Amino acid sequence: MRPGEFDLIARYFAPLAAGFPGAAGLKDDLAVVRPSSGCELATTVDAMVEGVHFLSDDPPDTIARKVLRANLSDLAAAGARPLCYFLSMSLNNSVDEVWVSQFAAGLADDQKEFGISLAGGDTTSTPGPVTLSVTAMGEVEQGRAVRRSGAGTNDDVWVTGTIGDAANALHLIENYGVRKVSEEYPFLLDRYRLPVPRSALGPRLVGLVSAMTDISDGLVADLGHICAASGTGAELSFYDIPLSDDVREFLGKEEKGVESCAIRILSGGDDYELLFTAPTASAPLIEKAARLSAVRVARIGNIVSGDGVRVVSADGAEIEVAAGGWRHF
Repeated sequence: MRPGEFDLIARYFAPLAAGFPGAAGLKDDLAVVRPSSGCELATTVDAMVEGVHFLSDDPPDTIARKVLRANLSDLAAAGARPLCYFLSMSLNNSVDEVWVSQFAAGLADDQKEFGISLAGGDTTSTPGPVTLSVTAMGEVEQGRAVRRSGAGTNDDVWVTGTIGDAANALHLIENYGVRKVSEEYPFLLDRYRLPVPRSALGPRLVGLVSAMTDISDGLVADLGHICAASGTGAELSFYDIPLSDDVREFLGKEEKGVESCAIRILSGGDDYELLFTAPTASAPLIEKAARLSAVRVARIGNIVSGDGVRVVSADGAEIEVAAGGWRHF
């Protein structure tokens, strides 16, 4: 038995809004948001659907954190500092109070970690899958938000972290089940369930990078978005793309090497790493910002004239990427 809508809000979600005065304790149908002097609001929204973005038996706290972190990653890609977020939930009859309690606890943990507060939202019932939507706001100095459209010819292409972890985790889950993956590849399972938004690094890159996004649809697809917005092309070196030790181990053991799943690495989504372009002269400052943020960065290619994204192997041969990345439609 699940308590009523307003009881759930008062019990589990009003405490999450205590740190944001403009939320008025979630007693109104709106919040008042005022950015700091000299700043403007960067706003993003992401929705996640049970069976599409998370599994039905995923722990509720990791589901909550994943949907919030997807938005935090978008803010980081704009160079914005987290401020507040709004949560909309459509819950079906399979969701009980224990699930809601664990979900709210996950949000509370990430609010502390990333310095953000709940400002409002909505709850509804649905006969379909659980559907969650977060709208997040961050602060960035006026006129300084980083967009996708600033890449220039000869800029370097960079990524944070490692690429392909989430896609390979999902492949393992679909073929071997969650239990085996949790036992043999816990790091990859965590990367799929709980991405790490680069919230510390993103704001430090403002003024150093020319264009930036995060990798949610896949490396090639998201770089393609930068190229389309900037009117450029890009060329990537496949063997410069950073891979985790777990991915290398799995691919070497079960799929006969990295090249056997190049498409999964290039097209798989849900990594939520930063993908950015910058003039070569910015490299030392980018590397310093990464060290200060305790984030790994790697240069993986260049922006070129033309259009589209070309990926080459060590011998210069092009790797065909038939599927450009995740699309809902």
